[in-house]
Amino acid sequence: MSVTIDWLAFVEVFAAALVGASLVVLFYALGLRLLVRAGRVPVVTPAEFTDAITVISEKEAARAAKAAAKAAKKNPLTDTQKNVALVGAYASFAMCALAVLGGLYLIVAR
Repeated sequence: MSVTIDWLAFVEVFAAALVGASLVVLFYALGLRLLVRAGRVPVVTPAEFTDAITVISEKEAARAAKAAAKAAKKNPLTDTQKNVALVGAYASFAMCALAVLGGLYLIVAR
């Protein structure tokens, strides 16, 4: 019994995975950038883990939220430009989701 490897299929899968991962990272980073430009800085509250290396305190979280609000006030964009950036951010997140769903479709359909 001889085992043969279809190297062309291997290269196709590798290229598809590389392009898919790059698209997801690109659209997510672009979405976050546009979200910040729109004045909607995402502030995530810290999670408590039992084996965490560092956990920020409530005071540090409040300071980060205050800095985000201050940065949003300094935004030089007009309200229209902020709305366009917000729509662009949501469109980028949608493209990120579509890239993930497309990858799942390729896995299930083949």
